[in-house]
Amino acid sequence: QVQVVESGGGLVQPGGSLRLSCVVSAKFFRELAVGWYRQAPGHPRDLVASIFSSGTTNYADSVKGRFAISRDDDQNTVYLQMSSLKPEDTAVYYCRAFGPSGGWGQGTQVTVSS
Repeated sequence: QVQVVESGGGLVQPGGSLRLSCVVSAKFFRELAVGWYRQAPGHPRDLVASIFSSGTTNYADSVKGRFAISRDDDQNTVYLQMSSLKPEDTAVYYCRAFGPSGGWGQGTQVTVSS
């Protein structure tokens, strides 16, 4: 099973930006699809964005136009660039490597507050 490690969370004011990073220790990383999820207290864990090996991306309606997912296959890393952040974006953000040998990271807290 792969190891997945997220970083980059923190406290940001509304309208601000953050970039999350997800490092996946997988030999065949470039073949993996990877997704970012988030979970706020009392809510289910929802898919925010995903990126496939081809570079194709998908986004939840709530973040379209504000978030951008990208990958660097040489660094085994997937990024989530978050802009125009809103208080409702506050959540623990999780990275997931899909597939039979995939796995979840431990999560990184993002708090949007003035």
